[in-house]
Amino acid sequence: MSIADIFAESGHDDLLLPFQVNPFGLRGRLVRLNSAANTILSRHDYPEPVSLLLGEVMTIAVCLAGALKYEGVFSLQIKGDGPVRSMVADITSEGHLRGYAAFDRDAVEAAAADGDPTVPRLIGGGYIAFTVDQGADTERYQGIVPLSGQSLVECTHAYFRQSEQLETGLNVAVRKDEFGIWRAGALMLQRMPLDGGDAPAPGKARAVHDLEAHEDAWRTAVVMLSSATADELAGTRIAPDRLLYRLFHESGIVAYPAQPVAEKCRCSRERVETVLVSLSPEEVQDMTVDGLVSVTCEFCKSHWEYDEHALEKLRTHSSGN
Repeated sequence: MSIADIFAESGHDDLLLPFQVNPFGLRGRLVRLNSAANTILSRHDYPEPVSLLLGEVMTIAVCLAGALKYEGVFSLQIKGDGPVRSMVADITSEGHLRGYAAFDRDAVEAAAADGDPTVPRLIGGGYIAFTVDQGADTERYQGIVPLSGQSLVECTHAYFRQSEQLETGLNVAVRKDEFGIWRAGALMLQRMPLDGGDAPAPGKARAVHDLEAHEDAWRTAVVMLSSATADELAGTRIAPDRLLYRLFHESGIVAYPAQPVAEKCRCSRERVETVLVSLSPEEVQDMTVDGLVSVTCEFCKSHWEYDEHALEKLRTHSSGN
């Protein structure tokens, strides 16, 4: 099936499109987040530098999740001691994406006014964590590395060099279009070890020309990946299949079925109430303001309020079960 056929069948404005660049099987993912990115970023009153950073975090999270086989939730979390204290994006194996940022608005605006909104300037010192959670009965996988780089792309490259020892190329773009719509996109390439990491057969050395061709194919692919513009990555003027064709058709490219991505939060009234009935009376009292306990989801801004009568009803119902 051609790339065009795959994309036509998917029909999704928000997607993850896996592909492979020949002849050495360089693995890649193309991500487009249009309505999903706009929905998430527009619902929060974030300063533009924070929206740009969170858009990158969400897009990189989708790229990385696409390289894994998991049933559950993949999370990318950044913690820092700068104006932006934390950012979180997670995506389920069903493609449900959400994200939020915690920050000091005045400090962000001051930092942005002083110069380019780099990672050291906005986030400061801290770490980036990648987590795969497949449920209570499985062990969580987590990789943590210090923030190292001027941009989140550089920090991601550092993670793969230090923790995965896997050569990775990444190009990410987040922007507002001429209509004020947030759009995001990314291309990621990863080079697998030659021969899948296996050593040559006994008595046989790997051919020098194979090694040279392997290196040349990687360098060429990274140059082409880097040539994709912000408008091509995070726009609508060129379809994903046409972008991949433009970049890699001379090397040869194979695409796989596109996976849809959608903005969807996992919060619910039931989850909130389960947490509330598990709290001690002292904890509930600490949350009470003017006779009400208020709960707001940081991701989607859904809001719930409970007075003492409603809380007592929850406790009675819970104890009755």
